Amino acid sequence: MPGLSRRQFMTRAAVIAAATGLDLDLLGPRLATVAAAATTAPATVLPGNQDIPTTLLQTIRQGGVTAGRYRTLTTGPGEPYLPRLDILRATPTANRQAARRSLLYLGHLSDLHVIDAQSPARIEPMIEQDHAAWGSAFHPQDALSVHATAAMVQAFSDARYSPLTGAPMGAAIVTGDSADMHSNLELRWYIDLMDGLSVDPATAGGAYQGVQAWAEAQWAYRPGDPRGGAFGEYGFPTLPDLLAQAIAKPVESVGLPAPWYAVYGNHDTLLLGTFDLTPQLRALAIGGQKSYTLDGTAGVALGGYTSAAGALAQAIDALGLAFGRPGFRSVPSNRDRFLFEQRDFMAEHFRTEPTPGPVGHGFTQHNLDTGETWWRTELTPSIRAFGLDTCNQVAGPDGAVPDTQFQWLRQELDVAQREQKLVLVFSHHNSLTLENRAQRPGDTEVLHGAEEFVDLLTGYPVVIGWLNGHTHLNQILAHPAATGTGGFWEITTASCIDFPQQQQTVEVVDNRDGTLSLFTTVLDHASPAVPGTSGDRADLASRSRELAANDWAETPMMRRGSPLDRNTELLLPAPFDLSGITDATLESQRMTEHARLLAYETERGL
Repeated sequence: MPGLSRRQFMTRAAVIAAATGLDLDLLGPRLATVAAAATTAPATVLPGNQDIPTTLLQTIRQGGVTAGRYRTLTTGPGEPYLPRLDILRATPTANRQAARRSLLYLGHLSDLHVIDAQSPARIEPMIEQDHAAWGSAFHPQDALSVHATAAMVQAFSDARYSPLTGAPMGAAIVTGDSADMHSNLELRWYIDLMDGLSVDPATAGGAYQGVQAWAEAQWAYRPGDPRGGAFGEYGFPTLPDLLAQAIAKPVESVGLPAPWYAVYGNHDTLLLGTFDLTPQLRALAIGGQKSYTLDGTAGVALGGYTSAAGALAQAIDALGLAFGRPGFRSVPSNRDRFLFEQRDFMAEHFRTEPTPGPVGHGFTQHNLDTGETWWRTELTPSIRAFGLDTCNQVAGPDGAVPDTQFQWLRQELDVAQREQKLVLVFSHHNSLTLENRAQRPGDTEVLHGAEEFVDLLTGYPVVIGWLNGHTHLNQILAHPAATGTGGFWEITTASCIDFPQQQQTVEVVDNRDGTLSLFTTVLDHASPAVPGTSGDRADLASRSRELAANDWAETPMMRRGSPLDRNTELLLPAPFDLSGITDATLESQRMTEHARLLAYETERGL
């Protein structure tokens, strides 16, 4: 498989220099090095790549009890890659490490849950009814979500070169649940953080306005004085400056280092990922009244579901919101908090920075014109991706695959198989949560569940991976083909709101022995294990992780998954002769990826 000729290299370098605006004298030597290394053994790719900060080097574990049952966090040893042979069902060759070449190094983010914690449309008091059932309505770390997300973006920037092969990050995917409460403001924050812009969490003026600052809301974690409620009894710390620090200044983001793509999550589709949007909730979102009691929230915010069909009841509710109701406090209103429509989610992805791109982040003008919420894209010349919308539009957090998408994907997989393209599938829901068949009266479209969907994917050997989220835990499942040969890997990543607040990278590697490997590498966000008191982004992100680790209604340590769900080598047979992916094609791809990262580093002074 010959590589690029000198003339081809110089032509390609000139085209890349013109596209990136980089000086050819600066770009040329680097591209010459990386082009030569694109198809050689990892040890010769980039020196020092083992210093890239990932959980290969260090993990974050549970520490000691400080008060009551509250635990801090500490560091532990790193975790190596563990091979999994569930699909290959054979002993892999011993020399594959020396032979392998990287086909794509991909970032995988999911369940960011960017939160405007001061929003009147939040229904936090519902945890008073049942903390376990309504845990997503309120987290002690809600005010710190933008800090944790920005620190996670920093982690992807830090790991922009593969710790395994040194390959540059070629793309990233966000598999849903980006805006926590369907707020336009949260949606803009998430996109801006991915793009490298700053966001200002002071949405209610100079003082924090929300349940965590109000003495009446004893059911909440109030960091200024947690006494008197369940969080205080558990031992949550007194942190009198925390809320002021959370909104003190705009949160800076370095931005993702590679083009990123997005799909819908249930929180991007329904309120709290479960409920339809009522007129009462829409009015509440942009209004000046915020509830701090269970009765107030259930009576107004959720009461709209029983009165949605009654114009008189809606008018009474609107008057109550305008002039005050028991259990509510007046807060500054903010019209940017409006609850977005389904198509708005796609449209906002076109309001984006030109780099890292692409404009639309997977969605195209066809999506805007037709309302279709699924897409396809070419991540590399050899790897095709399909972004699906598995969210139920009616009710409930779990999902299914509508028949329209199912049949579209079947046709697209026929093409990919014929064209010998490796395929990655992206969705929010995973195979354990793909059984929600709720429909409106008169809707007859078939909704396909997990068994049918997995059967579809296993029928096409070119499908090598299905990346998703939703359950807020690290989990990797093998789906062998019914024929006994081949199959694909399902890779579920954790969340940025719940512990362990981890995401991951996935690298597709040709072992050049008739097998492929998908290497998963877990990332902690770029913050210390033990938070400081400076109030900077890293310390507040660290505090967010520590607070999340003390969620007594859940089992936060279980969300880390087993070692076989974290840093892994997932082997499977190559679905076709990968020598058809020529060295010249791979060198050209790698030149583009490195030039893009060089432009990113130059712009940010890295």
